[in-house]
Amino acid sequence: MKMIFAIVRPEKLKDVTTVLDSKGFSSLTEMSVRGRGKQRGIHIGNMIYDKLPKEMVIIVCQNKDYEEIIKIVIETAQTGNIGDGKIFVVDVGEEYTIRTGEKSKEDV
Repeated sequence: MKMIFAIVRPEKLKDVTTVLDSKGFSSLTEMSVRGRGKQRGIHIGNMIYDKLPKEMVIIVCQNKDYEEIIKIVIETAQTGNIGDGKIFVVDVGEEYTIRTGEKSKEDV
């Protein structure tokens, strides 16, 4: 399994989650976060907005699905401007259901 962390502009969150849901990827977690990239925030005159608000979408999926999910997020969240966000992908070793204590079967 893979865990995808997609950090997107706040105004793109609804679009991203709507398209993911319409493609069958409805299980996700959303978090409001703040941060900055290489540009170190936004500089407007003497004002510096160091950390900008973003939204993080976390999705755990089967190995066969992660490339499609990444494609959906990029196509939906991309504006072509600095600050569109980042996607991180990590392997998930194990998964447990809290209600039952059951460990999931390994990904095929």
